[in-house]
Amino acid sequence: MHLGRVVGSIVATRKDERLLGHKLLLVQKLKPAKGGELAPSKGSGEFVVSVDLVGAGTGELVLYTSGSSARNAASESYDNPIDAAIIGIVDQTDIDERVLVL
Repeated sequence: MHLGRVVGSIVATRKDERLLGHKLLLVQKLKPAKGGELAPSKGSGEFVVSVDLVGAGTGELVLYTSGSSARNAASESYDNPIDAAIIGIVDQTDIDERVLVL
């Protein structure tokens, strides 16, 4: 599982029929930072398009999974073209910055 913040939505009127009915959200990957906060991850994989399974909205801190775990969470069959799925909305994080390697 990964932590991220929903930064927007994706509208695709033409898409694979197995994605019909699924809301697509743009999630910015997060990582622990100094001060016990969460900061945007830097690099080529900084954002991910995710299928929303829990009713998340823009600005919310979420848990998402990727790969076969995302396909399994979104459907009982493994043939869905899903690489990332939002599986939880985070209420609170507690980070012990003494154990962080920054």
